[in-house]
Amino acid sequence: MSAELEFFFDYGSPFSFIAQSQLAGLVERTRARVIYRPMLLGGVFKATGNRSPALEPVESKRAHGSLDMARWVDFYGIDFRFNPHFPINTLFLMRQAHAAIEQGVFEAFHAAVWPAFWVESLDLGDPDILAEVLNRSGLDGAGLAERALAPEVKAAVRATTDEAVSRGAFGAPTFFVGDQMFFGNDRLLFVERALKTG
Repeated sequence: MSAELEFFFDYGSPFSFIAQSQLAGLVERTRARVIYRPMLLGGVFKATGNRSPALEPVESKRAHGSLDMARWVDFYGIDFRFNPHFPINTLFLMRQAHAAIEQGVFEAFHAAVWPAFWVESLDLGDPDILAEVLNRSGLDGAGLAERALAPEVKAAVRATTDEAVSRGAFGAPTFFVGDQMFFGNDRLLFVERALKTG
């Protein structure tokens, strides 16, 4: 049986996008199965007392974080544009991610949302723009939006977020290989080693 890699993320996290760009290669090398766990990063921050790196009060540290992000993008050679609408309220988006999982269309949803957010720089906090992105990808934007309002879908987002916090998460991306937690796109080397060694 292949190893499992749990990926807790929020589409509003640029470093989650950067990490996502490397998962196909990691899966090819390790034969791991990725379990996508969409959570609400704002909820994680609130529960842990953490905050977005964009709100870092130390100016030099905040500037270095932006430089570090640019270096990772260049290192991986990925297409990336920082979203001018950042930070975006992703609550409705993450609820729709759970609705997409429930309806068996998450793969298409995921493939549509990532580039719309971090390559096209669209405001996916706007329900109309989000619906347009999903519709052009062959998904039912209106149907997913409606399902995202269901109490059980809302509860699923809360439960995933609470689970992430209870297991030690304080930001995104957060990975788990069994009980081992790894935070950040810059820890994928350790993730890969854990997947290979068990």
